[in-house]
Amino acid sequence: MSRIDESKEFIAVRIAVLTVSDTRELSEDRSGDTLVGRIEGAGHIVADRKIIRDERGEIADQLRAWIADPEVDVIISTGGTGLTGRDVTVEAHRDVYEKEIEAFGTVFTIVSMQKIGTSAVQSRATGGVAGGTYLFALPGSPGACKDAWDDILALQLDYRHRPCNFVEIFPRLDEHQRRK
Repeated sequence: MSRIDESKEFIAVRIAVLTVSDTRELSEDRSGDTLVGRIEGAGHIVADRKIIRDERGEIADQLRAWIADPEVDVIISTGGTGLTGRDVTVEAHRDVYEKEIEAFGTVFTIVSMQKIGTSAVQSRATGGVAGGTYLFALPGSPGACKDAWDDILALQLDYRHRPCNFVEIFPRLDEHQRRK
C-alpha cells in the first residue's frame, strides 16, 4: 500500500489555485482557502490564485497562461464541475489537456462515495497534463477540496510517496515535445 519514504527529501511543488464562480469573491472563497491552507500546510508553494467567472474560454485562457508560466507546476481549480448549464470547468480543462488522467476522476469518486454516498455521481472531477503541468478540476465545496487534497493530491504531489507519485515524473511530462 502507499507510504511516505522518510529517507527521501521533500520537494516543494508550485501550485496555482483557480476558483471558478460567477458570484464568489476572494473574501468568501472557502474552497480556495481550503486548498491554499492545505497546500501551504504540506510545505508546497501557492504560485498564484485567482477567481474567474464560469466562462469556458476565460477558464481555458487562464489555464493556458499558467501552463506557459515556468513558475507553475500544478493547477488546481475548484468549482464548475457539476451538471448545470453554467458548469463548464471540465470542458475548459479538456480544451487544454494533452493527456487526461482518467483514473483521477474515478479515484475521486471512490473517495467521495465514502463521505457523501451516491451523491458522488454528480461530480465530474477531472485531471490531466498539458505543457509539463498537471491540472486538476475539483468540485466547488470545501469538503470536496479537502477530500481531494487529503486523500489523493497530498500523496501524489509528495515526492516521497511510494510506490510512485506525480512529482517523480515531472521531467518526463513533456518529453514528446523534445523528440525530433
